[in-house]
Amino acid sequence: MTHDRQRLTEGVVALVLFGLTIPAANWMLGHVGTVCVPGGPCLVPVWPGIDAPSGVLMIGLALVLRDIVQRRLGPLAGLAAIAMGTLISALLAPPAIVLASVAAFTLSELADFAVYTPLQRRRFVTAVVASGIAGLVVDSVVFLHLAFGNLDFLAGQILGKAWMILLALPLMHLLRRRDERLGLVAA
Repeated sequence: MTHDRQRLTEGVVALVLFGLTIPAANWMLGHVGTVCVPGGPCLVPVWPGIDAPSGVLMIGLALVLRDIVQRRLGPLAGLAAIAMGTLISALLAPPAIVLASVAAFTLSELADFAVYTPLQRRRFVTAVVASGIAGLVVDSVVFLHLAFGNLDFLAGQILGKAWMILLALPLMHLLRRRDERLGLVAA
């Protein structure tokens, strides 16, 4: 497989997975957790004594996958992924949280994009971490404020998303190393 074809294939796979994280997050929010709060989200433990709405796991992953889409397909594809994700979020979020879901998704992914873009050519892994942190903080604050009117789950939201970003880092490091070895330049 040529390097360009490999890059395109990896970018399309990341784009599809990115798109799937949004319905997965919305579904998990109402169905997966150690406890489901009546009229609220299902919660998962993210640290001893700290729970978070279960959808945070998929949102942390979405931030990393959008970075891969941009690395493989370019910045315009990264922005198109954000637009696609916003539409999917609007269509699939439960009616009670659709505004929160759309606003949090759009703003967090744009924050991720703004931080990732200038860093990614020289410091790919650092860009993934820094942009992920920016995105997860924006997502957490916006979503919790709009969906529930409080920031009660803020620590859990941040930790849950951060775990997913941390779990993805070894893969990002391997991807960067392979890109360097093959002479692939970030898009």
